[in-house]
Amino acid sequence: MSTIDPITVEVIGSALSSIVEEMGEALVRASYSTNIKERRDCSTALFDNKGNTLCQAEHIPMHLGSFIGILPHIMKRFDIADIKPGDVFIGNDAYEGGATHLPDIVMAEPIYVEEMLVGWAVNTAHHSDFADLGHEHIFQEGIRIPPVRLYKAGELQEDIQNLFLLNCQVPHERISDLRAQMSANRLCVQRMQDLCAKYGTEKVLAAGEELQDYAERKMRAGIAAIPDGTYSFSDIFDSNQWKERMEFSVDITVAGDEMTLAFDGPPQVRSGLNMIYTSLLASCYYAVKAVVDPTILPNAGLARPLTVTAPEGSILNCKHPAAVEGRIAACQRVADIIEGALAKAIPSKVPAAGNGCCTGAIFNGTREDGSIWVYLETIGGGGGARPTKDGLSGIQVHLTNTSNLPVEALELEYPLTLLRYELVDGSAGGGQYRGGMGIRRVYRVEQPCRFSVEASRVSSCAWGLEGGKPGEMTHLDFGDGRTEFKGMADLKPGQVVEIVTPGGGGYGDPAKRSEEAIERDLAEDRISKDYAKQVYGYTQ
Repeated sequence: MSTIDPITVEVIGSALSSIVEEMGEALVRASYSTNIKERRDCSTALFDNKGNTLCQAEHIPMHLGSFIGILPHIMKRFDIADIKPGDVFIGNDAYEGGATHLPDIVMAEPIYVEEMLVGWAVNTAHHSDFADLGHEHIFQEGIRIPPVRLYKAGELQEDIQNLFLLNCQVPHERISDLRAQMSANRLCVQRMQDLCAKYGTEKVLAAGEELQDYAERKMRAGIAAIPDGTYSFSDIFDSNQWKERMEFSVDITVAGDEMTLAFDGPPQVRSGLNMIYTSLLASCYYAVKAVVDPTILPNAGLARPLTVTAPEGSILNCKHPAAVEGRIAACQRVADIIEGALAKAIPSKVPAAGNGCCTGAIFNGTREDGSIWVYLETIGGGGGARPTKDGLSGIQVHLTNTSNLPVEALELEYPLTLLRYELVDGSAGGGQYRGGMGIRRVYRVEQPCRFSVEASRVSSCAWGLEGGKPGEMTHLDFGDGRTEFKGMADLKPGQVVEIVTPGGGGYGDPAKRSEEAIERDLAEDRISKDYAKQVYGYTQ
């Protein structure tokens, strides 16, 4: 491998980042389903020829768990000598397919330059299809796909595609979204081949290794700046999908320029809340990077100084056949407790807890022509207050990064009407810096349908830091007197469902919040007069 100067490394690194971002835009613009074209529930990445992450677009941090999972399974199932240009692999199984739950369909294509394997184009997209299913074990959650060739030397394997589509409720969406994923990877292949033609394949590969080494050096430097020691934190994990509150805990040990994260949690449950190990890794890589140094390049090098453990067979590191559909809820709490532990070491760099949820609402029914429709929405909430600023309101936090589904798109494509969509005053935790507000979203059903909601923070709150107050909890109201809900429900035309997501925790003593900030919150309807009096003692 030839030596390469730093300027060329930087130029090639920027080109690689541009490739994965362009892939993502191509995927979104070519897709059909609202979950991808509007909510952007998808991610793109580029891997080197050894299966290491070169770069990931700034989409969904959770999807890293899918990316780092599929290539090892491909290598295990297929001899690399038998993989040819034009081969395209898909998979979704959490245990044998590389994904972290079944709706995430992962697609990987090898990149060849003059018959030499130089990398892999990989993307994943959440196919909102597997609705009205059980979640006691993974066999209930949808079709399971190990890595198989969807295309072989450029030829579509129609039997594989037909098998997949037969197991989908909305096949016309799935086929269109698969084609969008295929087009995104083909774009990546072409761009990478052009890059190698411009700079030389050997130089591009050398730059990839240098970029990973640079990410490792930056991560080690960031860890070395943290005082040595062991920092522990625990938090409650609760969900409307499980009857009991559970405790997650972590011991983070910093020793020089290395960090060990040792987790403990309850045994895996007969619910879709379990995480496979790659989900845990993705959660850790995101959370540590966000605190230690957000500018670290998102490639495999950042993981080298980190060691992550959790008891096998626990909800944080489950075994087959545990269900995993709702794993993002547990992943969010993992990010919370990592930040809670690191706040003890470097409090000036860590915000209070955000809403810590991925509140999901799923409606599905049958249209007059007999076709099935499935609508998925994950709703944001309040972000945690920062050491020097208020928290952001109505956002996705941590491992989720999807957009909202605009009201116009929702009502155009589904038999639903959105009656209210607003920030919830008083939902944020008070403090010298206030947490972000949660969201109220109220739906009216226009046709008979089935409904489910997956929510966390239903009996616990996003915690504050340095004297900051906790945010408000999740609130559910089904218009018939029910405020607690698990499983599926049949809704009738005219029935109303209200979902209120949690607010973020506050930072600092509320008594130190300035009158100007309080009056601004009152003027902008972020808090009520009662809230101002109760939390801040403000009476003017």
